[in-house]
Formats: sequence, structure tokens, C-alpha cells
Amino acid sequence: MINLYSMELQENSSDKPANPFPFNNLFLIKGYVTGKNEFWHYLLGIVAAFFGYLFFQLIMMVPLVTMAMNHGFSMTDISENPNILFNPEKIGINKSLLLALMMGMFVFTLLFLWLALKFVQKKPLSSIITGFEKIRWNRYFFSFGIWAVLILILTLVSYLTSPEEIEIRFDAGNFAVLLVVAVIFIPIQTATEELIFRGYLMQGFGLAFKNGIAPLIITSVLFGLMHASNPEAKAHGLLIMMPYYIFFGAFLGVLTLLDEGAELAMGIHCANNLMSSLLVCSKNSVLQTDAIFYTSSENPGGEFITWIVMASICFFILFKKYKLSNWKLLIR
Repeated sequence: MINLYSMELQENSSDKPANPFPFNNLFLIKGYVTGKNEFWHYLLGIVAAFFGYLFFQLIMMVPLVTMAMNHGFSMTDISENPNILFNPEKIGINKSLLLALMMGMFVFTLLFLWLALKFVQKKPLSSIITGFEKIRWNRYFFSFGIWAVLILILTLVSYLTSPEEIEIRFDAGNFAVLLVVAVIFIPIQTATEELIFRGYLMQGFGLAFKNGIAPLIITSVLFGLMHASNPEAKAHGLLIMMPYYIFFGAFLGVLTLLDEGAELAMGIHCANNLMSSLLVCSKNSVLQTDAIFYTSSENPGGEFITWIVMASICFFILFKKYKLSNWKLLIR
């Protein structure tokens, strides 16, 4: 553990050390003491990350728009419904190739964020991952395993209880390509989102508000807004989908603050996207893949309730294993 709490004794106290930081939380303290942390530093970091995302997206759009127009879509069609470009069947692109292109945006986002951290803020990337000296990979893989098992159980139960709504579409060749692409890119995509929302912005807003509650709320809402353009949000409406996105962000944010690092959140997020892309695809899935199963039934309300149960089970296991009982870490 980083010795951030090495402090001098209060001048007029008995033996109680004074905390010179505005936080009790090692993760927020690390953002406070590491590198340069003026407002404009964080603003430049976010602009750099967004530029990386936009830069690759613009590059990616050229072949996608060309393919869409070759399949009969006009620029008016595309501007009115940009999600056409991310529907492989409509534009005639291999699903795994499209997935790789979509994930490439996050590679550039992470690259430009790292450049801003290194050359502008003089921070190592690990400083927005954990409050400890080393990244706790055992936590990452444990939380990944818990969430992956929960998704696998849910998928199998759904298939066994409602076989008329879930069909097997397993193709060994296509799935092998998907597996390679997903294992390479999805951990980067989910890590990028976690490093921005539960890492960089959590620490940045922590510095601004000098507490953990405001950053938790703000980053959770921003996480929800980032997903507002997803196909499932357009299909089912923001009133149904936005609570799911925000609660997912809050769930990961609470774990980050209680555990004083983003490793648990990163593992869960990676398992969620990786297992979902490999196991089940539906008409409005944001990731259209050659998954093992295809479901014709979409019930976002019921799925949200199921998610709450899964999140509760996962939190209970992590709470017990890692003794995440210091709730004061959320406040200060």
C-alpha cells in the first residue's frame, strides 16, 4: 500500500495523526497527490480522450458510410438513423470486423488519455486505476469470474425455461473469429470506460467537491448519458434504459470507492460486455455479434430486475471477501 497516510502528529494532540488530505479514501487521495491537478489539466485530458475517440470514429465512418451507400442507403437515411452504420446485416460487413472497428475507437481514446496523463499531468496510468502501489489484478479476475458465472447461469436458465424465445446460432468458424476479436478488444474498451468514469473523472470531481458522493453521482449520470444513443435505448426509450445505465455506473462507482481502486469495477464491466457479446445477441443489441444464442424476446423491465438481483449477489460476495464495510470511504 502506498504510504499516503505518513503524517506528522498534531501539535496539540495526544497521539492522533492529522490527515492533511481532504479525503480518507486512498484512491481519491492518489488523484490529489499525484501529478498536476489544476482544472485545466483535467479539461485537457478529457478533450484529448474525446479527440482520440472522434479521430478514429471519423476514420472508421468512411468505409462504413461507403458500404451503407453501396447497399442502398442515402446520406439522409444515415443522418436520420446513424445506427444503420452499426448494423452489419444492413451494410454488408462481417460482424467481427465491425466489432473490431467499433472497439478501435476505444484504443485511440485510451491512447490519447494516456498521452495527456504522461505529458500534461505527469501521472502514471496506474494512478487512475488504484489507490495502492500496484494494480490488484487478483481483484480484477475474481470480480470478472463472479459476473461471468452469473451471466452464464442466467443465459442457460433463460434457454432452458424459454427455448422458444432463444435459439442456438452457433457457427464454429464465425465464433472462433469473434472470440479472438472480443478477447483482444473488449477488455480495452471496458477498461477505457472505467478509467475515464470510475478513475479519471472520479478523482477529478473528487478534487473539485472534496468528497466522494458528488463524484459518484456525477460520473454515474455521465455514464448513463454516454450510453443514451445505444440502439436498445432508442428501441425501448430512455425512461426504461437510462435507470439501468445509471445504476450500473453507480454500482461500479460504489465498488471503486469502497475498495479504493477500480479493479473490481473493471473486472465486472469486462465480464459483462465480453460474455454478452459471446453468448447472446438480439435485434437491438449494441454489439451485433456471431454469438452462440440469438433471442427474439426483449424485456428491458424484467432484465433490469434480473440485473438488480445479479448485482446484489455480486456485491454480497465481494463485500464479504474483501470486507468492504467502511462506508465512510464513500463520503470523504
